[in-house]
Amino acid sequence: MHIAALKERAEGEKRVSITPETVKKFIALGASVAVEKGAGENASISDADYIDAGATVLSAAKVAADADIVLGVQAPDPKTLKGAKEGAWVVATFDPFGAPDRVKAYAKEGLEALSMEFMPRITRAQSMDVLSSQSNLSGYKSVVAAADEYGRAFPMMMTAAGTISAAKCFVMGVGVAGLQAIATAKRLGAQVSATDVRSATKEQIESLGAKAVFVESVEGIEGEGSGGYATEMSEEYQKAQAELVSSHIAKQDIVITTALIPGRAAPRLISDAQIATMKPGSVIFDLAVSQGGNVEGSKPDAVIEKHGVKIMGYSNTPSHLAADASALFARNLYNFLSAFWDTDAGKPILDEEIGDAIRLTQGGKIVNERLTS
Repeated sequence: MHIAALKERAEGEKRVSITPETVKKFIALGASVAVEKGAGENASISDADYIDAGATVLSAAKVAADADIVLGVQAPDPKTLKGAKEGAWVVATFDPFGAPDRVKAYAKEGLEALSMEFMPRITRAQSMDVLSSQSNLSGYKSVVAAADEYGRAFPMMMTAAGTISAAKCFVMGVGVAGLQAIATAKRLGAQVSATDVRSATKEQIESLGAKAVFVESVEGIEGEGSGGYATEMSEEYQKAQAELVSSHIAKQDIVITTALIPGRAAPRLISDAQIATMKPGSVIFDLAVSQGGNVEGSKPDAVIEKHGVKIMGYSNTPSHLAADASALFARNLYNFLSAFWDTDAGKPILDEEIGDAIRLTQGGKIVNERLTS
């Protein structure tokens, strides 16, 4: 079983799909590992580190040769995988809804695309969930970046010259990223509040010491979609939420928006009119900016100032913490492959529950029900 890991080529992508730690673990399973030259340099991993771990470091033209499994953070152009075995697995993130042509190209090349974004959110797959591991870091980074852009201190400070009030931070969307954003803002000393369309998150918000801000006037709307994701709300709920947010957001110094719906554009949470009610010098970090944005006017990798409020967001937030993000991502991939490793066969053999959920292409066809239905 030969495993290859490529250098990422997407613009702004600094992560890598394998680390010396996981190289050693794959070799312990009986696999051989090849890593493309320079693959880890942006994540503070040298070629020498990979060689010391037991990997072979090869050029781009040779690294995929005879590969049974190819690892990536973002799925590579299938044309770069010439030399990989027919039907080789490519384990990476594919953005299946946003990049359908790439999925079609994988089918045409006879490669088996395994999309880590489609990992089911079940207990036994938690350690394989790249969306959760990367969102955790994104939630942290969003607060740290907003704090850096904010022109004042986060915690209350009592000095001989007087008292500085604590910043007020509002987190919109309480998934993995939102919960980490709440925890980080609390650690920095802010007064934190949060909201979500899923009523079940209220207890989670309060357990972190934040104030839960929820619509109480509209009954019977839970906002819980399949797999723990949020789903779209009725017009009645959206109107009630907008009114609640408008009154609350005007008092905030920092706002972090995290709302995403799989397979759809990010929902609009903050309008230009709402931005205009905020205090000059406030900061909004839009974690959904790469998928259309939760905030009107937000742009990836830019700080936009509107009505005296700074609006920011990264197209690839985990990449700004490349070393830690790579370590977690690589462990997710190892946990996934090792969980199905058949010692006798010397390779992983997927079961139906997870295999059918994440497999996009097989035998020259697109086979995933979410893409074919």
